[in-house]
Amino acid sequence: MPDLKLCTNTDCKYSCLTWQTNTVVYIKSEKGYDNMAIIKTAILQTHVYMEKSRNINRAAELIASPELKDIDLAVLPEMFCCPYENKYFPEYAEPEGGDTWEKCSRLAAEHGIYLIAGSMPEQDEDGHIYNTSYVFDRKGHQIGKHRKMHLFDIDVKGGQYFKESETLTPGNQITVFDTEFGKIGLCICYDFRFPELARLMADQGAEVIIVPAAFNMTTGPLHWELMFRQRAVDNQCFTVGVSPARDEQGSYVAYGNSIAVDPWGAVLCRAGAEETTLYADLDVERLEAVRAQLPILSARRTDLYEVREK
Repeated sequence: MPDLKLCTNTDCKYSCLTWQTNTVVYIKSEKGYDNMAIIKTAILQTHVYMEKSRNINRAAELIASPELKDIDLAVLPEMFCCPYENKYFPEYAEPEGGDTWEKCSRLAAEHGIYLIAGSMPEQDEDGHIYNTSYVFDRKGHQIGKHRKMHLFDIDVKGGQYFKESETLTPGNQITVFDTEFGKIGLCICYDFRFPELARLMADQGAEVIIVPAAFNMTTGPLHWELMFRQRAVDNQCFTVGVSPARDEQGSYVAYGNSIAVDPWGAVLCRAGAEETTLYADLDVERLEAVRAQLPILSARRTDLYEVREK
């Protein structure tokens, strides 16, 4: 990695340490890159093309770039290989183990990284279609899978109409998986609206919560950063949101602005609207320090209230 310096972007309000080349932005923690408590994370805010294969090929190009050769984890956006529209979900759907799954598995193994493959339409043996995120380890083995639990159904008078439930089936599992760095929680977009889910993931040991998500141009400006910072503060964990790049010509216009937040609620990095790759150090020791300084989780009155999984 090259030397880093204080960000000189006058529009940036986060005072981050950065180095930028083309569309790759690096965010470096004080401890450096040789600390095993740090998860070196690439956040890929990619453009979604109509051709399914073009999307996975683009992801492969980005992950293979020299700037990302030392990463531990790469994360793709929600529906990274499919236009975000109900009519396309059945057309693009594949079974678990299908062609896109196989390519993502191979990509993780070739680069020796953990890969959270955003999400993609999955079709099960009964014909149900899910919005599904697969997780692959450094050898390409699937170690996690999350089916979006809360479907995005919105009907605003005089405004936006979108109902995922017209095509998709909701999942019913809370997803937390193990890595050498600790446990990581995973949910998809609208799932993150529900604070109980984030708390249950934290209760199961998640120190990082990853969220492939495609907020729109109404909810994004109002709630995107606010929600990722609030969930991070409430659960004293890292939160990472990964959006598709904004396409003003698309039928569904994603907000973009992929983001990483630390357990104190500080924004580590945030994208704009365009296709870009962010690099964030998720320092687990930072998490432990925050929890020790402000013991919110351990101070809960579980004799009076609780959030539990059914």
